[in-house]
Amino acid sequence: MKIYNLLNAKGWLAALIAGVGLMSSINSFAQEKVAPVGTPFVTDIYTADPSAHVWKDGRLYVYPSHDVAPPRGCDLMDRYHVYSTDDMVHWKDHGEILNSSQVEWGRKEGGFMWAPDCAYKNGTYYFYFPHPSGTDWNNTWKIGIATSKSPASGFKSQGYIKGLESMIDPCVFIDDDGQAYFYYGGGGTCKGGKLKDNMVEIDGEMKKMEGLEDFHEATWVHKRNGIYYLSYSDNHDVNGKHNQMRYAMSKSPLGPWVSKGVYMDPTDSYTNHGSIVKYKGQWYAFYHNSSLSHQDWLRSICVDKLYYNADGTIKKVIPTGPIAAK
Repeated sequence: MKIYNLLNAKGWLAALIAGVGLMSSINSFAQEKVAPVGTPFVTDIYTADPSAHVWKDGRLYVYPSHDVAPPRGCDLMDRYHVYSTDDMVHWKDHGEILNSSQVEWGRKEGGFMWAPDCAYKNGTYYFYFPHPSGTDWNNTWKIGIATSKSPASGFKSQGYIKGLESMIDPCVFIDDDGQAYFYYGGGGTCKGGKLKDNMVEIDGEMKKMEGLEDFHEATWVHKRNGIYYLSYSDNHDVNGKHNQMRYAMSKSPLGPWVSKGVYMDPTDSYTNHGSIVKYKGQWYAFYHNSSLSHQDWLRSICVDKLYYNADGTIKKVIPTGPIAAK
């Protein structure tokens, strides 16, 4: 009887050890498959699609879209806030700057105010935002414009850019010589062209950006050491999560582009949308995840430091905790 109990105990012990080993293997596998999650810096509302800029007052401003509950998709997004910082730790919410009811040409049902961007030229801030003009929202996208003399208040709708296709995700890049370039896209197509000095009209024709690998949406253009970078989200799908962040490089703001691969793996959100900016000598990658809500369509904006290799290519951005004060 004692021998039986001892053998039985040994069996249970072996099973326990095997179980622990199995769980350890499962946990290790899960850790390899699940990307690290960044820490949102806006926690009182849900935000996505951060467009970051450094303006003449020395502060860094972020213009995101605003997810609204319930999380049934992106149709309830109908307003924009602005956030700013001077130390990358403490953020100021400047409040709402525009909502769909203030867009005179917009869809009567409202909603659908997706990823925006902002630019500054000749004393005026230009806020660019996608919004449909009709009930059939998917085929009536326009790129609206609101202007202000302040970077975070006083914006008034000024119509939309004429002659564009029904696409989303505006991006405006101003080169060192003052020439402004406009980009937008969606559905696998990215187009770019020059803006006139008035910042509200396209100068010439928009052309397709060539050389991009698996483009989906979320165009962003920045420049470093004379090289132009076009970053964007792709169509990648792994474990039900999408949107790796890719980038390409060029010697011209309108390409052709040379694809350089992925600079950020998928987060815990179905989507990702980012911007890259230099502030006080350090480059940063802004993006969003779903770490606060655990819902794909209630997202939160995050930021992490970004670094380059000696040849100018971008090192993989690994989401981390909050940026510490210096």
